[in-house]
Amino acid sequence: MTNHATATPAHGHSARFAFITVFLDAMGIGIILPVMPDLIQELSSASISQAAIYGGYLSFVYALMQFLTGPTLGNFSDRFGRRPILLISLAALGIDYVIMGFAPSLWLLAVGRLIAGIAGATHATAFAVTADISDNSNRTRNFGMVSAGFGFGFIAGPIIGGLVAEFGTRAPFFAAAFLVFLNFLYGAIIFPETLSEENRRAFSWRRANPLGALQQASLVPGLIFFLAAFFLFHLATHIYPAIWPYYTREAFQWTSREIGISLGIFGLFYALVQAFLIRWLLSFISESRVALLGILLETVALFGYLFIFQGWILYLFLPFSALGGITGPAMQGLMTKRVSDNAQGELQGAIASISAITTIISPLIMTWLFAFFTVQGTPYYHPAGAFGVAALLTLLVLWPLRRAISITTQAT
Repeated sequence: MTNHATATPAHGHSARFAFITVFLDAMGIGIILPVMPDLIQELSSASISQAAIYGGYLSFVYALMQFLTGPTLGNFSDRFGRRPILLISLAALGIDYVIMGFAPSLWLLAVGRLIAGIAGATHATAFAVTADISDNSNRTRNFGMVSAGFGFGFIAGPIIGGLVAEFGTRAPFFAAAFLVFLNFLYGAIIFPETLSEENRRAFSWRRANPLGALQQASLVPGLIFFLAAFFLFHLATHIYPAIWPYYTREAFQWTSREIGISLGIFGLFYALVQAFLIRWLLSFISESRVALLGILLETVALFGYLFIFQGWILYLFLPFSALGGITGPAMQGLMTKRVSDNAQGELQGAIASISAITTIISPLIMTWLFAFFTVQGTPYYHPAGAFGVAALLTLLVLWPLRRAISITTQAT
């Protein structure tokens, strides 16, 4: 079923707020990435390999809470509207950064990540807003634009984080909190509700849990295979935030400033890919072919890291590495066309749950792989070894995605 949305000034406000929310979500993550190795070593006196493992545990706490609460908040947004869920999530996220800014130990840092996980509905609900104001003619393009907010966030976040880190390892957390609270005020003043009363549905605890949301998804032909492809793709590509600061520190001895600049450059090209390249490609080929092309490009890029041994070469490689960014919006566009208007929040909750599962598992896998491949004096020492494993995972995405496309084609 389709949602025949007509563009209005209110839709413009909603689209901008969704974009800014996703932008700040990514910027808030990116702004702390450059200082995480230093902060963890400051709190624990660990080696860089052990610090990466601790970083993986912190990501685990965040992702676990997002997995447990994402479907519930998505279903709440289908019942009570997008506006209250987004504003509550933003307020909680701002509090999280303040807590982390004052954290005197890894344990309190973990509490901060727990709060951020509970507030993780900002991403899912922002995409539900996008679904509310879109129709089949512009759905994938709108998802591409909002997804580009992540790219733009990773431009600003790491660069700001690397520069602000000159004032101390805690400064980026307070900067992130300030910006999130500003967005909360912006949303409280101008953001209109996008879910009409007739498209709301009763809240159900049976559907408002990770397994319930996925069970509902399994009732739609082909959707479970799309979600499987989405899972494997994000399991592989979560390697970037999981180990990038530790990888560049170990391979090239980069400082927080250099880590921030490199992530900012990657974010720039990632945003350009999602904002413009996907639009250009869709004028020539279908969404399904865009998704398949993105997977192949991502696989080649991940393998490419195995052959980079100097920092300046890594900078040149970043534009090509961002090309895989066309995959996510294409897959989301394909999925949203398969569900009814009053279940878009539920679908985004299920997608958020899948993403959360990958962010639970992937940082643990990738940081342990990084530690394994960075044992000094071993024949398998290679700081980029984990990227080779991620490339193999990306290749596996082709089977469920092609299966999903085949079922969808037969159903239509």
